[in-house]
Amino acid sequence: MTERIAKRLSRSGICSRREAERMISAGRVSVGDKILRTPATLVSSEDVIKVDGKKINLPERVRLWRYHKAPGVLCTNHDARGRPTLFEQLPKNMPRTMLVGRLDFNSEGLILLTNDGTLARKLELPSTGWVRRYRVRVFGQYEEKLLANLQAGVLIDGIQYGPIEAITEEKKASNSWLRLSLREGKNREIRRVMSHIGLEVSRLIRVSYGPFHLGNLPRGGLQEIPASVIEDQTGSGKKFKAIRGRSK
Repeated sequence: MTERIAKRLSRSGICSRREAERMISAGRVSVGDKILRTPATLVSSEDVIKVDGKKINLPERVRLWRYHKAPGVLCTNHDARGRPTLFEQLPKNMPRTMLVGRLDFNSEGLILLTNDGTLARKLELPSTGWVRRYRVRVFGQYEEKLLANLQAGVLIDGIQYGPIEAITEEKKASNSWLRLSLREGKNREIRRVMSHIGLEVSRLIRVSYGPFHLGNLPRGGLQEIPASVIEDQTGSGKKFKAIRGRSK
């Protein structure tokens, strides 16, 4: 069985597929004694692949973790301004991982991490159909009809946002808790949509991503998902099966 070299490098935990393409263009990747120039090159399990002259190992088994991101943490490897980053919070013995479903600096809640770039991309695709659920505290007055209208989607500054199911959990004079469900998750989508309808987000917590839940995982907590559950919920290792937001 063959696959593209960029995909192999990604699955081996060396880098992302995009980073692999840059490394190949820079002449840093070889198969056997041949320096590669195109990420379209096909390789098999028998090929000896090297990066900067160092042989890479065969890809590890697919692994997936739940992580509880705290507010005030960036979903990145490094910040030039010295702000805390998610990857700095992870245990030192963690393999190279990729994020599934980012959260902005002030948001908190469930993040998925995986060592497999292909799985990461599949879980983030809107076509996969996985529902992201959030608890959101907002400031401002509103009518329930305003929330109901979000199910039709909304266009803001030329950007089309998909349907959002918004339900009031608790309503007070000025602050309310909402439960929001959506399938896309564009950059800062919830904050922008809430601002568009006159509400200010003061707290945003992702409580689930598809079938995986935050549960009682404490802030900064990390828990690996068993291989059997990964296989059952994602079909990794077989043809990928979309889970339509059903929760276990």
